[in-house]
Amino acid sequence: MGLSFSTWRAGGYANAAVPRAADPATLQQSGGQTMGTTWSLRFDNPRMLPLAEVRAAVESALGRVVTQMSNWEPDSDISRFNRAPAGSRHVLPAEFAEVMRCADRWATASGGAIDPTIGPLVACWGFGPEAHEGGLPSAQVLADARACVGWPRLAFDAADGSLLQPGGVALDLSGIAKGFAVDCGVEALRALGLTDLLLEVGGELRGIGRRPGGQPWQVLVDGDPAVAQRVALADMAIATSGDRWHRRTHQGRNWSHTIDPRTGEPAAHALASVTVLHTECMQADALATVLTVLGPDEGFDFAQRHDIAALLVSHGDASPAVRATRAWPAPAGA
Repeated sequence: MGLSFSTWRAGGYANAAVPRAADPATLQQSGGQTMGTTWSLRFDNPRMLPLAEVRAAVESALGRVVTQMSNWEPDSDISRFNRAPAGSRHVLPAEFAEVMRCADRWATASGGAIDPTIGPLVACWGFGPEAHEGGLPSAQVLADARACVGWPRLAFDAADGSLLQPGGVALDLSGIAKGFAVDCGVEALRALGLTDLLLEVGGELRGIGRRPGGQPWQVLVDGDPAVAQRVALADMAIATSGDRWHRRTHQGRNWSHTIDPRTGEPAAHALASVTVLHTECMQADALATVLTVLGPDEGFDFAQRHDIAALLVSHGDASPAVRATRAWPAPAGA
């Protein structure tokens, strides 16, 4: 593909490219597993720091996010909050509070297209660690789940980072936390003195600095030849969301893992994928979720109003329909 590190598509992250013979010895890579997926790093290492030290820094940063915000860990901070008694208020760890500020901001701006209390609905539709088995939820089960959803009920205090557990609220930050994990990993690597790198966690990426030789890190957005575009990640992050992954099928109905908190139903529109560019991967991840829930028209208008760099790809009869916001970079050579 001629890419500097990896091929990333709106359909997911492809494995890291094999290093080229022309690459200098300082251009190194590492990777591992986290959050039920993988992480990969490509970086310039002029001081030849031990790879074990670099890897440990990334894994420690990712581990803090898991310890605080993983619904799959019964002893995580988020799991303990979800089990907490009604009326209790909880001061969150600093990282958790930062993610909640992001969630609260975009929940308010989008009228609830993203909602950190969506956990009961996610489970209702067969996703997450508390997934209900048995296919489609009944009307009563769905109504009960919807009654537990609504981020204003948290009475979130952004100043001290505290939340109210009103009773029955189950937080789910899966639409933000992975992007935040990328940001945490980047900061941990910066603390080691590394300034030129590309870090990926489960398909979300952030690049800082440059490749050796001065060229920017590059990724390929969407694998469909009709919409494929190389994008430079010069101190930028990129995240995607869409209906191509994590689906369920039951009694002839097929639905996505993207749940609209406003209706309690899986998002049902022609939008296939959304890709967002932002300086922070947490913000890109959250906004990709927002735009996916809003859909091709409302999402596009929202992105334009908020000056979001986004590429929206919708299903078409013959070929994908593609819309790029004015903040999205022009294709190379255009």
